[in-house]
Amino acid sequence: MAENRGYMQRYAMLFGTYMGGFWILKFILFPVGLSVPFLLFLFMGLTLCVPFMGYYYARMYRNQVCGGGISFLHAWIFTVFMYMFAALLAAVAHYIYFRFIDHGYVINTCETMVDTLAQSNMPGMDSYIATYQEALETARLLSPIDITLQMISSNVFWGSILAFPTALFVMRRKKDNAPAK
Repeated sequence: MAENRGYMQRYAMLFGTYMGGFWILKFILFPVGLSVPFLLFLFMGLTLCVPFMGYYYARMYRNQVCGGGISFLHAWIFTVFMYMFAALLAAVAHYIYFRFIDHGYVINTCETMVDTLAQSNMPGMDSYIATYQEALETARLLSPIDITLQMISSNVFWGSILAFPTALFVMRRKKDNAPAK
């Protein structure tokens, strides 16, 4: 693994950039999806594709850079780095969106949804509605950098968790080319 350390970081950055670009394009669907339900559904579907992309990139790294073999630890570290670099790139877009574009749109739309739910007078929903309203008031107090830091830490956390099964599926011992005696 020592000889592949520079390659590991380089390829984690490369594939993390690809995945970060995917996350940015996917993130565009979120605020628009609050008004158009199909786009929100598409956002969730594309989110479910992220672990498969992570597996594909880790397998490509194993086959093209590591010569077809990679240990669990090496695969796990590579995958964590890849998700971390993707989260860093996506964080730039998140900050730009929440600082310059959003102006409270996401929070206001969510408040409208909660108010609509409150007006429906469904039995037993009062405590849930109060919890949602309290959460929205707390979210309204967050600055764009706070939201961005929360999102980046969430992305890195979930990426490190997704890295475990990915590394388990990707790890493989190198095949010896020497003939058996």
